[in-house]
Amino acid sequence: MVFDSPQGVVIEHGTSRSGRWLRARRTRIALWIAVAEGLLVAIHVIPWTLGILFAALIVVLALWVLRNIRSDTIHQLAWIAGVSQALVALVPILVLVIGTLALIAVAILALAALAALFADRA
Repeated sequence: MVFDSPQGVVIEHGTSRSGRWLRARRTRIALWIAVAEGLLVAIHVIPWTLGILFAALIVVLALWVLRNIRSDTIHQLAWIAGVSQALVALVPILVLVIGTLALIAVAILALAALAALFADRA
């Protein structure tokens, strides 16, 4: 991490130039990766079960790398991979939740229509 001080710029110990560049942009990179992969899962280019299994594998690998590797650049890349795959894993879950909510809404509308039809008959 880079800090400004009265004497100039202070660079956090143990970082590299590429690691600092990745750290400054890692959230944006992870989100764009997740959007691209999530779109592929949503339009069924990648089966959601395969997407979830791949995401889980990458998250576990990223956690291992984050604990055991000292390289700043590798650390930032592992963070990006782990976060993007965790976000991708949420896509099928969100599709399932939104689909379920849509079915519940349709059922409620159907029940309201039936109630209106039967009330009109009586």
